[in-house]
Amino acid sequence: MPKIVYIEADGTRKELQVEVGYTVMEGATMNGVEGVEAECGGACSCATCHVYVDESWVLKIPEMDGMEDSMLEAAVERKKNSRLTCQIQVTEELDGLIVTVAPIY
Repeated sequence: MPKIVYIEADGTRKELQVEVGYTVMEGATMNGVEGVEAECGGACSCATCHVYVDESWVLKIPEMDGMEDSMLEAAVERKKNSRLTCQIQVTEELDGLIVTVAPIY
């Protein structure tokens, strides 16, 4: 089972096993990662699962589609490595993925 590393806004690091087929968001919400609110339940309609993908992983995850890009326009403090965790499916290739939870205001 792949390990996903979540870094909460306060710096707390959580290394969690997430089953293949789940999303990075589901891994966060099932394990109490602070700051991944997922208000829309993963429908890509709220941006409350916004994270920053570690630079070493940006090119290793699938590119975002137009819907995710549009939703991130409403995100607080969007960066070039911003992604919505509801749109990242966990695969074996993502073992070791590191994401930092974006700040919530």
